[in-house]
Amino acid sequence: MYKILLADDEGIAIESLTYIIEKDFPGKCDLRSAKTGRSVIELAETWHPDIAVMDIQMPGINGIDAMKKIKDLCPTTLFIVVTAYDKFDYAKESISLGVISYQTKPLDRKKFTDALQTALTQIDKIKERRSNDLKVLEKLETVIPVIESGMIYSILFQDNFETDIANYKNLLDIPQTHGYMMVIECGEAPEMPEHSGKASLENTIGTGFRIQNYYQNIRIREKSFHKKAVIGPIMSNKIIVFVPYDETMLSYNDRIHIIDQARDLIGQLEAGTDVIFRIGIGSVKPLNDMKASYREALNSLKEGNNNVSHADDLPVACSYEQDYPIELEKLIFDSIAKGDINNTLEASDHFFRWMEESHGNDLQGIRIKSIEFILWAEHIAYENGAMGLYHFDSRDDYLDIISGITDLHIMRKWFIQKISDACSSVESKSKKQTSCLLDTATKWISEHYRNDVSLDDVSREVNVSPYYFSRLFKEGCGITFIEYLTNLRMEKAKELLQDQTCTVREVCSSVGYQDPNYFSRIFKKSVGVTPTEYKESLSKPVL
Repeated sequence: MYKILLADDEGIAIESLTYIIEKDFPGKCDLRSAKTGRSVIELAETWHPDIAVMDIQMPGINGIDAMKKIKDLCPTTLFIVVTAYDKFDYAKESISLGVISYQTKPLDRKKFTDALQTALTQIDKIKERRSNDLKVLEKLETVIPVIESGMIYSILFQDNFETDIANYKNLLDIPQTHGYMMVIECGEAPEMPEHSGKASLENTIGTGFRIQNYYQNIRIREKSFHKKAVIGPIMSNKIIVFVPYDETMLSYNDRIHIIDQARDLIGQLEAGTDVIFRIGIGSVKPLNDMKASYREALNSLKEGNNNVSHADDLPVACSYEQDYPIELEKLIFDSIAKGDINNTLEASDHFFRWMEESHGNDLQGIRIKSIEFILWAEHIAYENGAMGLYHFDSRDDYLDIISGITDLHIMRKWFIQKISDACSSVESKSKKQTSCLLDTATKWISEHYRNDVSLDDVSREVNVSPYYFSRLFKEGCGITFIEYLTNLRMEKAKELLQDQTCTVREVCSSVGYQDPNYFSRIFKKSVGVTPTEYKESLSKPVL
């Protein structure tokens, strides 16, 4: 049913319009009318018409001013302007937005019904678009929590989370490069709180089950404080939240504001449930270091006595002197773990030069720091299984070597060399493993390409997950598994097609395809001609 507002100060004009509409559009329109500009506006404000048929010359507020006001109140309303001939040009010059047609009195019935039909068609399109938008929004409301949960799981459990950061930022529209983690936990008050030195909760498993029904409400309330918050699922009695932050460090005032917001959130949650909530908050970190902020949030819950505890208020994280290059230190060890030799060399050189510039007079301090970094770099390499068998005395000479170096230039070369050796061992192991895996995979494919081979089949054969194998295969071979398999099959097909006694159907079956038509399409896409054309080209005599 279309809602149509008829605005004219002449009763006979309204009756005429009503007759035409009911006659030409029977049962489709809900009609209401008004005879003054003010009453038109008041009716539009409460009724929200789809279409307004407006006379320009009306008592009080004229039709043009009334349309402007209605447009503010009802942006989607469409207008058909009806006016006396001598006011026609004035009407066209005065307003255009939302006006479907200008009609002169006396009305031409066909022109009016054509204009009304055009308006109804536009209304249908608007309603259809609005319905589609609502469907998309409904789907997003279902999908977004899944994406957010995926991001939280990646932060917590994926070692190389930074590889997925760009995707999550794009999907969730997060422009920030920093943020902090919150851990919301629930439970019941301990029966004898005086026996506990820290704030603690009991029956955490039971309350974790009970708040399942409140999860959507918790999401809504947390989003009211942090619109871009990424909220994970309920895990036991905890909900883990990532909050993007615009700055690289948290100011004191912002910290107080965040704590106050967390207290307000707890108040709202406890008012709507029968459980007690506590919140731990980690410090601001780069996105690729959110796991560290999460650990701080957990420690804040463990060490704090209040219902809201912030890492910057508690001794739960290591503090560094003001100019200490913590990001550079982290880059060194992250690069070693990845076997990234270029970043390791560059970051190590920058760090040693920082020691020279900041602590050049403290030779013993530089020696100790150098030994610390070298031992930790080798620890990472040993953990990766990249340095072979560990020997307790394999580094007995390190203290003697570095104690005998008095030239910082020589010490820097030794420092960078030892750290790069550790990284190179990780890189070499990774490349060797990848090479061995790809050799095994390609050999197996070459032996089984005639069968219905899938990515799952090959990844199972080399004993790695399909996702990981797919990425390694693309990185090692330069093409995807499907592209590799298709290329292999096409080369084998070309070899078989050289035998003039072999039919296209037989070749199709021999290289792993069941449908000859599909095989022909793939062959033409790869080779440029169909199998039949290729076979015929081979049989033609060379002139």
